Amino acid sequence: MEEEEYIAGKHSVLEALRSGRTINKIWVAEGAQKQLTQPIVTEAKQKGIIVQFVDKRKLDQMVEEVPHQGVVAQVAAYAYVEIEDILEYAKSRNEEPFILILDEIEDPHNLGSILRSADCTGVHGVIIPKRRAVGLTAAVSKTSAGAVEYVRVARVTNLAQTIEQLKERGVWVAGTDVAANQPIYQTNLTIPLAIVIGNENKGVGRLIKEKCDFLLKLPMFGHVNSLNASVAASVFMYEVVRQRLAVK
Repeated sequence: MEEEEYIAGKHSVLEALRSGRTINKIWVAEGAQKQLTQPIVTEAKQKGIIVQFVDKRKLDQMVEEVPHQGVVAQVAAYAYVEIEDILEYAKSRNEEPFILILDEIEDPHNLGSILRSADCTGVHGVIIPKRRAVGLTAAVSKTSAGAVEYVRVARVTNLAQTIEQLKERGVWVAGTDVAANQPIYQTNLTIPLAIVIGNENKGVGRLIKEKCDFLLKLPMFGHVNSLNASVAASVFMYEVVRQRLAVK
């Protein structure tokens, strides 16, 4: 039997509807703001999806700690892709691979924000580990504003082996490290590239760093010598975009 899960919030549910993800049922809170829920109700009815109006407290129980804006959907579990799917997608767009590798990101809000930026910057795929890291939860979907429906995400057992696999396919792997010697703005990022973003507290793990082809740093001028993982990831992603647009 196919696994099911819940997503919540206007953008998450609407983008799930538009992307064609399998939705079994949608619950809308009685008295919810119509301007938020009406587009969802209309689209769901057009697709023949059951919409049920219920007490808001039922939604609170279904997705605890996730701001649902009065709408929750029961969907088929997210379909993770394979590494080959990501590489093939880049090839189909006639672009050099642009991949993010997330080394044990634990905060769903960080992962959601990273996926949102990844969608905006044209990242071909994001790779996350199966253990000691957050997966694609309702909170991640909500924070990503529905971008989770469009970004290809691979979930792997061993990041180190995955890095070796990418290198064998001609992808250069860059780690991010505040102690690195190589500044991002003086590095060619138009090559086939995977950027490793580290854990919120520990950064990129020692073994993963050793597997990287090179390490990059962002210039820091303040008293706090680090950035939030999702902010740092966005800066790296947009520098890749800037460089690639410059050579087109």
